[in-house]
Amino acid sequence: MDSILEKAAVKRAQAAFDKHAIPGKIKILSNSARSAAEAAAALGIEVGQIASSLVFKMPDQRSLLVITSGRHRVDTKLVAVLLQVSSLERADADYVKEISGYSVGGVAPLGWIKAPGMTLIDEALGDYQVIWAAAGHPHAVFPTTYQELLIASGATSAKVGP
Repeated sequence: MDSILEKAAVKRAQAAFDKHAIPGKIKILSNSARSAAEAAAALGIEVGQIASSLVFKMPDQRSLLVITSGRHRVDTKLVAVLLQVSSLERADADYVKEISGYSVGGVAPLGWIKAPGMTLIDEALGDYQVIWAAAGHPHAVFPTTYQELLIASGATSAKVGP
């Protein structure tokens, strides 16, 4: 499992956390954390504490990163209205890898190859003292706070789900 820390994507995520002075250290899980439920179970925490990084395409083809709480799904109609766009399209795995440098299931909210066109962070994550996000690999996660992630990602806080 220590070899996971040596992977380029995980090193890039760690460098981004360090750059933004996020003090939490990457934790390697023995089981996959590809979904919020898997990550929460592995960490023994509430699913809402998982900060999932989901990528969408806006009508103008800019990317949208939504850092959402695992306790609900992103309501794309609600977010489209908020952003005053006609619709949002969920990005496919190839597009996610191309712009973020991360594979689906391990997409970190920081350290992207190409910065997202826009980033929203789910206000529901603010309900927790500690939240956990992917760190570049399906077995790698890191602890942070809502405020740390809000500032480091340059995100706009928003209601993104029910």
